[in-house]
Amino acid sequence: MLSKIDQDIGFVQSALNVRAMRQEVLASNLANSDTPNYKARDIDFAAALSAAKGASSGNLSLTRTDSAHIAAAASGSALGNGAIKYRAAVQPSLDGNTVDPDIERAAFTENAMHYQFLLERARGTFQRMSAALESTK
Repeated sequence: MLSKIDQDIGFVQSALNVRAMRQEVLASNLANSDTPNYKARDIDFAAALSAAKGASSGNLSLTRTDSAHIAAAASGSALGNGAIKYRAAVQPSLDGNTVDPDIERAAFTENAMHYQFLLERARGTFQRMSAALESTK
């Protein structure tokens, strides 16, 4: 029973981290909507979540190509695992900027709603745990 709760909390934590990283990328896109030659970026949520889950379960390890290299632990960052991609331009501007503010705002809002859902899911899990503990008194 506890392992299932731990898995659920671990999943929600990983998903919240990836959603927060995506929110930062989308905010950066919006902030650079007038920057010449700026290329819109986005996070592949499924790939980033898989990478984060793999890193949190210890499935990922760094390879040392030389014995003189310092050993390092995997950080679990989805950004380091190639999850950030450049978004294909719907209609690039003449200055080379590929940010479409309407698409970015829609993606930003959608991501915020998913983030809020995950927070509610975590809150519900903790409320159920609290109720179960209260019932044993």
